[in-house]
Amino acid sequence: MKLYSIETGNFKLDGGGMFGVVPKTIWNKTNPADANNLIDIAARCLLIEDGSRMILIDTGMGNKQSDKFFGYYSLWGTHSLDKSLAKYGFHRNDITDVFLTHLHFDHCGGAVNWNVAKTGYELAFKNATYWTNESHWQWATKPNIREKASFLSENILPIQESGQLHFIKSPETDFTQKSELGFGIYFVDGHTEKMMIPHIQYQDKTICFMADLIPTVGHLPVPYVMGYDTRPLLTMPEKLKFLNNAVQNKYYLFLEHDAHHEIITVENTEKGVRMAAIYSCEEILK
Repeated sequence: MKLYSIETGNFKLDGGGMFGVVPKTIWNKTNPADANNLIDIAARCLLIEDGSRMILIDTGMGNKQSDKFFGYYSLWGTHSLDKSLAKYGFHRNDITDVFLTHLHFDHCGGAVNWNVAKTGYELAFKNATYWTNESHWQWATKPNIREKASFLSENILPIQESGQLHFIKSPETDFTQKSELGFGIYFVDGHTEKMMIPHIQYQDKTICFMADLIPTVGHLPVPYVMGYDTRPLLTMPEKLKFLNNAVQNKYYLFLEHDAHHEIITVENTEKGVRMAAIYSCEEILK
């Protein structure tokens, strides 16, 4: 097995939205805001090469939305999904599986593209099976008012229409040791219904793809919960359970949204679980 960090593009989000009730005087120390109160956000995905399978976890925003839409998110930097794949000698047609932690636009927008004529949509990874879970699919395709702006039908429905949509089997508990794709998954409900946190065994390490459970290093304290979470009081025990396991089992946390920290480990301190060490992806994923 080989793992590759795939940078799909950076953007910015409102710091208050990202930290909920935490005062700016606190979160600004770890996630400094610009003059518009926006903080740096990454859309860092993970590619797993495992025998004949090429599994891409999440896809970033994509590029099919309008200039007005992207203007809300202040795109910055030069990263793109195609350039990141090419860096390692791959093309999107090489991808056999696309695993979507959840269907918010910044995680699945790159799963679907405009067709050549821009008259409709087509799958961005034409040879891939697309994976979500049935509970989250129902949640996303019949969205509540609060999340409706994050679940965009053009990112989601073409996957079903293609016939390439498959569901991960939901476990009876919140964790499955081995999914259909070969890695463990922690199912959490605080951010959105049945978001999936992959646990990948890589050499002698467990790499955890954090999605929106712990988006940045600044979100390690258990009460530091995003304003975007639908059930913040549920996010906190889910984070606490994960972080205790992360310390005990020496997990490596792959941060999807932290533009300045790729992988970290954590340790117990007198203030709770905090960052122990920072790693570049090249240091860990070689």
